[in-house]
Amino acid sequence: MTDATVIDVIDAKGKKSGSVDLPSEIFDVQTNVPLIHQVVVAQLAAARQGTHKVKTRGEVRGGGRKPYKQKGTGRARQGSTRAPQFAGGGVVHGPVPRDYSQRTPKKMKAAALRGALSDRARAQRVHVVSSFVTDGTPSTATAVAVLAGVASSRHVLVVLERQDELSWKSLRNVPTVHLIYPDQLNTYDVLVSDDVVFTSGAYDAFVAGPAQGRGATAVASSTEVEEEQK
Repeated sequence: MTDATVIDVIDAKGKKSGSVDLPSEIFDVQTNVPLIHQVVVAQLAAARQGTHKVKTRGEVRGGGRKPYKQKGTGRARQGSTRAPQFAGGGVVHGPVPRDYSQRTPKKMKAAALRGALSDRARAQRVHVVSSFVTDGTPSTATAVAVLAGVASSRHVLVVLERQDELSWKSLRNVPTVHLIYPDQLNTYDVLVSDDVVFTSGAYDAFVAGPAQGRGATAVASSTEVEEEQK
């Protein structure tokens, strides 16, 4: 990657307010397509609830007596109307509750994410904005205008800080925008989005990596607390 190593930072008025360097170890690595495919398949599999269930002939209610006598009818002998060959009977080898999750090492997930981000960066589809609002109140119109100035695609992934509630409230109802926090950034969301837009704070937090050590704690924003209490 040559001219995409340094990208401009756009402010809420659509003007350049600075620039940031894209680390080559994150945004300029070789894209391993089979690895990305494996990680995405595992991620989608883990999202499945696995609560599907059908009843066998022993679980269907009724059918406790023979539908007709054993001999003399000329028909095949039957012991219950809940056998699989009858309407309303049980199901043979049907789905049962199970866990679809697959074991995926953290290093594989990180490598797949770096490959997906590198692909977007090489296509000039990684952007950084300083903020989405100009004052202290949420504004969807202002945030959408800022977003349109950096990314004209239909599907946009916006990475925000957990404390940036103004931007979250401004963009959460936009159908073409998917909001995510830096520590939630994943391969699938990058691939299904045409552009990836970071705020300056979210970009710094992502490049710095997750907090390490005993002092690392997760802090929920007030928006998350309100959604959890509903």
